[in-house]
Amino acid sequence: MAEAGITSDHGNTADDTADLTPAADIGGIHASVLLERSIELLGPALTRPGAVLVDCTLGLGGHSAAFLEAFPELHLVGLDRDPNALELAGRRLERFADRTDLVHCVYDEIDEALEGLGIDEVDGILFDLGVSSMQLDRVERGFSYSKDAPLDMRMDDTAELTAAHIVANYSEAELRRIFRDYGEERLADRYARFIVAERENGPILRSGQLVDILQAATPAKFQNAGHPAKRVFQALRIEVNAELAVLERALPKAIDALRVGGRIVVLAFQSLEDRIVKRELQHRSTSTAPAGLPVELPEHRPELKLLVRGAELAGDDERARNPRAIPVRLRAAEKIRRIA
Repeated sequence: MAEAGITSDHGNTADDTADLTPAADIGGIHASVLLERSIELLGPALTRPGAVLVDCTLGLGGHSAAFLEAFPELHLVGLDRDPNALELAGRRLERFADRTDLVHCVYDEIDEALEGLGIDEVDGILFDLGVSSMQLDRVERGFSYSKDAPLDMRMDDTAELTAAHIVANYSEAELRRIFRDYGEERLADRYARFIVAERENGPILRSGQLVDILQAATPAKFQNAGHPAKRVFQALRIEVNAELAVLERALPKAIDALRVGGRIVVLAFQSLEDRIVKRELQHRSTSTAPAGLPVELPEHRPELKLLVRGAELAGDDERARNPRAIPVRLRAAEKIRRIA
């Protein structure tokens, strides 16, 4: 695994996707995580003619291509905030063009995207959270701490906020907060203090500069506890892209869009995302009947039925074949009641 929080079409990439043009080449640079299990869980909701699946994190279209292949009458709505991903996925899915709608948006805009397409309800929803292989492996995007690049980290390179802006302008308290809350970094105080002190000597514009600062700030006793930049880079990426806030807004909208009998599958690659998913699915799958009520009234019945027990992990074979599957946590549910 390269970093925490990896998603859309995870896999090991050998070449920069910017140099790839044929759809076959795009399909060969990654291995989608838990693909067969996702099809197995969503499949029962996708068999009716004209069924609609929303891939909320289209990426390079690996999951989407497999679903379109498996269900010849399926219509796909693919969402992604990265225009580059949409372009590449469009090439890959070109043979399914009459059954696809690709939309440039952040996935908490799922309701607006569906309304714009004239779709009232959908049969399946897939979330594959975090940063994509394409984004991670393109050095100039600045997601990786292992290669020097501009401090960017935008999933949508048309957005304004960058990691460089955060490092240059956030107060020590604000930096400490995001390192602690989004990176779960125990040295958050120390790293924030060193960054604020170092930026007085000049702008911190590149990932290599930030890595050097973090390494210098790391006490010797922590030097062997993993790369000092891993959690800080995760925190910056989450802040740049408002990932957790977006997910908290998106999940209720996605569940609301499901028809009765529709299903949702969510793949999370770090604990902060998985907690949000767990909380929302458990909330919607729990009866609202007051304690002690002898009979559960229809209006108190849960909205969802959980399809897996807890969070499923990738199997040993997949984890060995694709290291980026190691941290994945899969949760799934079926909609059993519509709340007016």
